[in-house]
Amino acid sequence: MTHTAEELADRSGVPDPDQIRALQTRTVGTLMTSQMLGGIGVASGIAVAALMAADLSGRDDLSGLANTAQVLGGALITIPIAALMAARGRRVGLVTAYLIGTVGAILAITAAVVGSFPLLLVGTALFGASTTANSQARYAAVDLAPPTRRGRHLSIVVWATTIGSVLGPNILGPGKQLATAVGIPPLAGAWLFSAAGFLLAALVVNLVLRPDPLLTARAVADHGTPTGPRVGQRGSVVHGMRAILASPTITLGTLAVTGGHVVMVAVMVMTPIHMAHGHAEVEVIGFVISMHILGMYGLSPVAGYLTDRWGARPVVLTGVVIQVAACGLAATSHAGWSPGLLAGLFLLGLGWSCTMVAGSGLIAAGSSVQDRASVQGASDLAMGLSAAAAGALAGVVVQHLGYDWLGAAGAVVALALGAYTLTAGRRATS
Repeated sequence: MTHTAEELADRSGVPDPDQIRALQTRTVGTLMTSQMLGGIGVASGIAVAALMAADLSGRDDLSGLANTAQVLGGALITIPIAALMAARGRRVGLVTAYLIGTVGAILAITAAVVGSFPLLLVGTALFGASTTANSQARYAAVDLAPPTRRGRHLSIVVWATTIGSVLGPNILGPGKQLATAVGIPPLAGAWLFSAAGFLLAALVVNLVLRPDPLLTARAVADHGTPTGPRVGQRGSVVHGMRAILASPTITLGTLAVTGGHVVMVAVMVMTPIHMAHGHAEVEVIGFVISMHILGMYGLSPVAGYLTDRWGARPVVLTGVVIQVAACGLAATSHAGWSPGLLAGLFLLGLGWSCTMVAGSGLIAAGSSVQDRASVQGASDLAMGLSAAAAGALAGVVVQHLGYDWLGAAGAVVALALGAYTLTAGRRATS
């Protein structure tokens, strides 16, 4: 039976723990399903975006702009989605983001058909809304989670993306066949899978994510303080940024997710081009990207368990060490396919997983119920804008200096995050 948020408190005003646990279990299950479906869509599009951009623009130095537009679009779309979640809850925000991502996928297909590079950038920017949905889903997983299990619940939802994300790049072959069957360019077939995945994810969230976990958390907080004012909501990312800067814990969490994401995006977006320069087949490129995504999500429950057990700072530092090693392997790989590049991309994703899970845990732990949507939205905005800039610069670096210099630059950024975590990060509660 589905209960409203208000029904989750008994007549005495004390929340029913059994109802909360049951709702949390259902919420995590629903988000896992949507993440699987959304993961197919995101990974399918990302795997071909740089290749399609290079094909439509005729320039390798512009190839990174498609993924950059996707990251930038996802960051900017976070602003209205965070406000929408603050006002109407997680469900409405997630569904809206997936539907915007669907429109983006359709525009990317259209761009391939008409041969328009600018239209591809518009499409990939809107496509970025799907990454906003996948990113915000990790916070929805901990709205009602007990503090001692935040890391595990968050990481389980992150892990669920593994199935769709690993499958996505590996259906590039079937995507080409589907594209041929419907009469569109071969690379555009991947975007058909993207649109289908986003629509199914939106449907699951809209039908099953009831009652809404964020609205329920507010209702529980209201009932927990019956003599005080009602818990409000603050959806402005400006307010969220102020809250981030005022809290050492949230600051460290934001820098952790941002730094790890910058390193991952910069190296990952240019890897298909690096491989194409060595005449690697698109199926091989898809396989390497799928192994990278497996590294991102496959071991995230381990990162979540360690975050709950050890604290966030050691897990962030572990992610830093892994990403430095990954950048070293990528920087020393030759163009095309190589075991070292495959290992480097897998480790790049694994390091990202550590910084993302531990950093997100810090953000969730440090933010109050009324600030939650605005803080998490501001954090994701900072992460997305930084990664978008890194993605844009990555293409320039590879064009003028080479892929090896890009790997070296990624290692420097990771080391800077490690230095902050060891010094200023000591003030944070992990």
